[in-house]
Amino acid sequence: MRWQLEPLNKGFLSRISDVLLCRWTCHRCCQKCCESSCCQSSEDEVEILGPFPAQTPPWLMASRSSDKDGDSVHTASEVPLTPRTSSPDRRCSSSDTSKSTHSLTRRISSLESRRPSSPLIDIKPIEFGVLSAKKEPIQPSVLRRTYTPDDYFRKFEPRLYSLDSNSDDVDFLTDEEILSKYQLGMLHFSTQYDLLHNHLTVRVIEARDLPPPISHDGSRQDMAHSNPYVKICLLPDQKNSKQTGVKRKTQKPVFEERYTFEIPFLEAQRRTLLLTVVDFDKFSRHCVIGKVSVPLCEVDLVKGGHWWKALIPSSQNEVELGELLLSLNYLPSAGRLNVDVIRAKQLLQTDVSQGSDPFVKIQLVHGLKLVKTKKTSFLRGTIDPFYNESFSFKVPQEELENASLVFTVFGHNMKSSNDFIGRIVIGQYSSGPSESNHWRRMLNTHRTAVEQWHSLRSRAECDRVSPASLEVT
Repeated sequence: MRWQLEPLNKGFLSRISDVLLCRWTCHRCCQKCCESSCCQSSEDEVEILGPFPAQTPPWLMASRSSDKDGDSVHTASEVPLTPRTSSPDRRCSSSDTSKSTHSLTRRISSLESRRPSSPLIDIKPIEFGVLSAKKEPIQPSVLRRTYTPDDYFRKFEPRLYSLDSNSDDVDFLTDEEILSKYQLGMLHFSTQYDLLHNHLTVRVIEARDLPPPISHDGSRQDMAHSNPYVKICLLPDQKNSKQTGVKRKTQKPVFEERYTFEIPFLEAQRRTLLLTVVDFDKFSRHCVIGKVSVPLCEVDLVKGGHWWKALIPSSQNEVELGELLLSLNYLPSAGRLNVDVIRAKQLLQTDVSQGSDPFVKIQLVHGLKLVKTKKTSFLRGTIDPFYNESFSFKVPQEELENASLVFTVFGHNMKSSNDFIGRIVIGQYSSGPSESNHWRRMLNTHRTAVEQWHSLRSRAECDRVSPASLEVT
């Protein structure tokens, strides 16, 4: 009977050795593993390998827990496999054999549990793209820039650390300290919001102790008295501003003028009231005397109030000349260049008593030669005129690229020559980026009117950048 059981035990041990060999050298015996039953797919033996941490399989967790059973497990696993010779005890022999087999399996598992929980696998970075002879890794590399001490100092803004008195924060100074420091005078004004009609009323009352005028070019005759007026706007919107009348030859002007702004209450609380006192000069650029700014969120708009505020210097030494709204349209089939002068706003005041009597002169320049001149009618006593007048010029398509339009705004004066207000040039010799953009849009959209606002420029600025401005008067 013993010779009959030896082949059985020998076959069983060889099978166990195959299992052990496959567990330890699975990557070296692929053919043998495929033939062996230990490599059959099952849920307990699936491991996901990759660049991420592998999960510990359940069979390995079971082997680790079995390791804690103590010496009893190891003692049982050390029982040798001895076959039985008598047939009556064959059932007991089979039971002992199965127990020994189970003990040997648990010992193998305990040996495996002493190895690392997951094998050390050298996984290269995943690469995507077309295979080529030269492989380039996709993973980005960290770019490090070396900094020198000079790089840090370039980030500083010297004006923030300047000791210049003009850069001091006036928010921490009282009105008396501001007045004694800058000596620009004081302004009296009031505000009131009407909840029923949803508008803000600003009342400019008076000013006092204004400084004497300053002439930069020596053209001013009266150097003892100013001709002040006040411009009112709600920041950040500086386009829709208001302007008081000019008070002649006085350093203590009394205005007593009211202006309303149609604006919702919540929007008004986000605005800042800016009052700018300007000195009128008919023969030169108007000079800014000083300004007062009041954040409306800091005052009770519904209740209203009156304030005397000291004027502080303004970074804008000269006032803007105004804006002009134009429309251009070219008809290639007819060879006509159509120009619409629609309106102007916030023009520079040229008359002390009644504002201005503005009109617009349009001049066509081909190359550097003046070809045609036309002008609008003048409107009396306003700085926000509405014209809505159209003009047409004969310009063949082959000559369009060499054409320029010069727009000059004057204040009509019956006693002497007209007062220059501002100018722009649109076309081949444009006076600025805005004018060039308007001309380019017109060339790209024939038979379609193109409208755009333009800020007026001084005569000297236009003459410096546009040769066409030098050819007109």
